[in-house]
Amino acid sequence: MSRILLAPFLGHLIVQQHFHLSLALFTLAGATDLLDGYIARTWPTQKSALGSALDPLADKILISILYVSLTYADIFYTQNELSVNTLCHSCVFWMYSKPVFFLQVTLSKFFNPCYTTAQLKPTLFSKVNTAIQLCLVAASLAAPVFQYTDSILLQCLWYVTAVTTAASGYSYWHYGRKTVQVLNTRTP
Repeated sequence: MSRILLAPFLGHLIVQQHFHLSLALFTLAGATDLLDGYIARTWPTQKSALGSALDPLADKILISILYVSLTYADIFYTQNELSVNTLCHSCVFWMYSKPVFFLQVTLSKFFNPCYTTAQLKPTLFSKVNTAIQLCLVAASLAAPVFQYTDSILLQCLWYVTAVTTAASGYSYWHYGRKTVQVLNTRTP
C-alpha cells in the first residue's frame, strides 16, 4: 500500500524536478517492496491471494506514474512501454475479474480480502521485466542527479526495457489461463 500511496507524490516531485528527493523516496519504495517479498517468502502464513494481486499492481502503478512523470520532465520517452504495459495489465485485470461475472460474485465480495476469487501467478518474463523497468526508473531518476542524462547506456536500457515489456506481454498472452488461478468456484 505504501508504494501505491507514494506513487502520485513521487510523480509530482519528478514533474517539479526535485530529483534528489524523488530518488530517495523511490529507494524507500524499493526497500518496502524487498521487505514485503522477504516477509512473504520467510513466513508463508503472511502470504495472501490479495497480496499476490496488490504487489504487482503496486509495481505497475508506481512504474506507470513514474514513466509519465519522467516523460513529462523530459528525462525519457516511454510511449511503447506505456502502451504495452497498459495492454498487458488490462488483460490480467480482466482475467482476474472474470470470476465476478462468471461465478456471480458481487463487487463487494470481489474487493473483500476475505473472499478471494483468484490468485495471480506472474510469469518469469514479467518478473524480469518488472525488475528491468524498476532499474530503468531508478537509472532515469539518478541521471539528472549524477549528470548522465545523455548516456548511451541509459538509452540502451530504454530499448532493453521495451523488448522485455513486449516479451512480458507475449508471455501473458501465451500462458493465459496459467497466470491466474481461480480460487472460489462457487459463491458462499
